[in-house]
Amino acid sequence: MAFDRSCWIHPRRRFFLPVKVLGKVFRGKFIAGLRRSFGSGKLSFHGELKALADPRLFRAFVRSLHRTDWVVYAKKPFRGPEHVLQYLARYTHRVAISNHRLVSFDDHQVTFRWKDYAHNNKQKTMTLRADDFLRRFLLHVLPRSFVRIRFFGFLSASKRRTLLPLCRALVGALRPDNVNGASVVSGLFTCPRCGGAMILIQQLTAPTLCVHATQAGFNDTS
Repeated sequence: MAFDRSCWIHPRRRFFLPVKVLGKVFRGKFIAGLRRSFGSGKLSFHGELKALADPRLFRAFVRSLHRTDWVVYAKKPFRGPEHVLQYLARYTHRVAISNHRLVSFDDHQVTFRWKDYAHNNKQKTMTLRADDFLRRFLLHVLPRSFVRIRFFGFLSASKRRTLLPLCRALVGALRPDNVNGASVVSGLFTCPRCGGAMILIQQLTAPTLCVHATQAGFNDTS
């Protein structure tokens, strides 16, 4: 969406990610992981690959990988974008596992329900050691400085009531008789106290606020 919220800015490509760029990024990440594993002694070579245990030969082998274009297999989803959104919604608006799926737990193990999609969505139960269950649960915890989708931008709790109808109107997701995009835009930029038109002067982000606070002499004591 444009900064003045007057139109929706569509991407230049119809595909979600450029496949060729994705292949280069995946190749770089994979090779970087190989180098880290070799440096930490986690790789072992046997048979015809035994010679790669020599650091000089291993470095030469890794350099040769950059001369090959890696292909990332990507295609459109079988059931369309609605199914993709429904799938992602389970992860953006819920925790790793809800309480009603927990069957029993104690100090040593946890039993929970899960859905077997490969066998007609049949409900099954699984029992894991408590430490293994915690390990799997923590895989869904975001790294530091990452923000969940539902807490950011037009999906944030303070903005989605006004910005979501505007987004739908701008992309044509709603019929004109349901939502009037112009009225939504004018409503967003109207002062709730005097009714006058409001003008966007500056958008403040967390980094800019920190800079202003530092220049003003404020110190974070949290």
